Formats: sequence, C-alpha cells, structure tokens
Amino acid sequence: MSGVNYAELGELRVGSYIVIDGEPCRIVELSKAKTGKHGSAKAHVVAVGLFTGAKKTLVAPVDQKVEVPIVDKRTAQVIAVVGSNVQLMDLETYETFEAEMPDEEEVRSKLAPGAEVEYWVMMGRRKIIRVLKGA
Repeated sequence: MSGVNYAELGELRVGSYIVIDGEPCRIVELSKAKTGKHGSAKAHVVAVGLFTGAKKTLVAPVDQKVEVPIVDKRTAQVIAVVGSNVQLMDLETYETFEAEMPDEEEVRSKLAPGAEVEYWVMMGRRKIIRVLKGA
C-alpha cells in the first residue's frame, strides 16, 4: 500500500499517526507494559480513525514495525458545497475534486464558496482539516 512509512511501535507518541486495520488514525492513548524475563515489552495503543472517527486499539511488542501514514498537507479553495460533499480546487495544482463534508461543526459552518481550507491527503484519501480564510 502506498502512502505509508514504517516505524517501531515504541517510537510513537500520543498525537502520532498510525495505520490500524488499513485506516489512518491519531494516537490518543499509549501505554507500555514490561513483561517477564523472557517476554518483550508490549505497547497498548488507542487511536481514533481520521476518516471514520472510530476508536481502534492495538496491542503489540514495542519493537514491532507498524505503518505510519504519510500526511500531505495542502491548501484548496471551496468551489461549491453540494449536499454532504465539498467541491475544492487545489491552490497549487488547480486540480478540482470532491471531499466529504467534515464532521466538526466549527469547520462545517465556515465552508462556503471562496473559502480557503487546509486539507490532508493520506493513503489516497482527502480530509478537510480546517478553514484558513473565510469567503
């Protein structure tokens, strides 16, 4: 799968990004437990899906390699709001595309034609993160 790097689970921190079950997530809780003489230390990760908002957990050895999504932060201008989608134009490439309406009310309320937004591209999917300038 493209759009990912690999890191050891023990290197990640709360606020880091991780891929769990093919879904890019932000880590909200992270605890490490040392085991007995012959076991390896385990990490318990609780993360929230960036696209689904679903809570996911992962328990694995701290030295296990895990996928970390590559986050490409870009800016775009809102062309139109159509139902549950927002038509955007990238301000660098001038590519036009649609993205899902974000769940956060403070972002949704500011989306109007002409507004500038920051959006992230992760694993081939796009998500509107915040409004930079109003229309």
